[in-house]
Amino acid sequence: MLALATLALSAVAVPAFAATQWWSSTPIVTIGKDATVDVRTKGALGDGVHNDTAAFQAAIDSLPATGGTVKVPAGRYMIDAEKSIRMRSHTRLLLDPNAALVVIPNSVGRSRLIRVWKVTDVRIVGGSMEGDRAQHMGTSGEWGMGIDIIAAKNVVVKGVRLANFWGDGIYIGATGSGSTLNRSEYVTIAGVVSDNNRRQGLSITPASHVYVVDSTFSNTNGTLPEAGIDIEPMTQGPTDNIRLENNTLTGNHGNGIEMHVNISDIAIVGNSMSGNRGFGALGVGSSYITYTGNNMTQNGLAAIGMTGTAHDNLITGNTLQYNSTRYMLPTRAGGGLDRDLQIGSQAYNVSVSGNLFSNPKYNDYTR
Repeated sequence: MLALATLALSAVAVPAFAATQWWSSTPIVTIGKDATVDVRTKGALGDGVHNDTAAFQAAIDSLPATGGTVKVPAGRYMIDAEKSIRMRSHTRLLLDPNAALVVIPNSVGRSRLIRVWKVTDVRIVGGSMEGDRAQHMGTSGEWGMGIDIIAAKNVVVKGVRLANFWGDGIYIGATGSGSTLNRSEYVTIAGVVSDNNRRQGLSITPASHVYVVDSTFSNTNGTLPEAGIDIEPMTQGPTDNIRLENNTLTGNHGNGIEMHVNISDIAIVGNSMSGNRGFGALGVGSSYITYTGNNMTQNGLAAIGMTGTAHDNLITGNTLQYNSTRYMLPTRAGGGLDRDLQIGSQAYNVSVSGNLFSNPKYNDYTR
């Protein structure tokens, strides 16, 4: 990372990106209207001691085929994340603001508090969810997830706080590969706080049309990559049409946002990335990314970094100031352009304009 080359002037075409607006702050998700069940009526106690997993599943399974709403009153509900709460299609899990789902400590490396697997039209709203990282009884693995969304469509997670998971607060991905790949599609993450998780605040692997808005991903630490948001499909399949808007990424031990190959049409718009130990955002050979109107300050490395054959990136109208705090005082202006923006020598088709840097002499810099 530290060997990234300083920018060299060159004339390139502005990258082309998808123009159709597919995202919405009020996505259409079809939930069953005629059935509502309270988890307490199925035996959930919410006393912080009793295992309430079976009661939650009984409530979900009692809904008709058309779905409905499961209400969760205030309380601390202990959940076996090895068995998980398994969502059904056309179902809403509605938590009271003072309701918490808490993972019963386990020793396994792979578990999920809530599974949203191969279903459509699901909403998870309100309350909080707590992992077992402080009480975890094992030492291996990094896949203790809060909400695990796999090969699912039309999913909304709204107003939920997730903290202290052995792996990721939220994971979005697929099943299969190649001709059998079944990606998650049209997933909206809104008003979520994902804090102090061990691997990632949010992971996005093969998926399409994921909108993350008005959310906070903070203080990820414990096992690499330790990013706020990690978009890393690699060879499993493509990830495209991802919009990260008006989010806060701060205090993560790795990068605020980390991106890898096999991605395209990634819009990073109006976010705040500060106080991350790594880059504000790092693209490792990543393509077709727009950075617009972001405030990226006081990160340990540069605000934006690109390595390998990163290409077709557009960086415009951002505040990229007082970064590289692992080597420079964050309160001191000046330094080279690479203090805030580092692009490797193999990167191409990168357009830069209209940004504010630590050293004002670069504010007119275009590429």
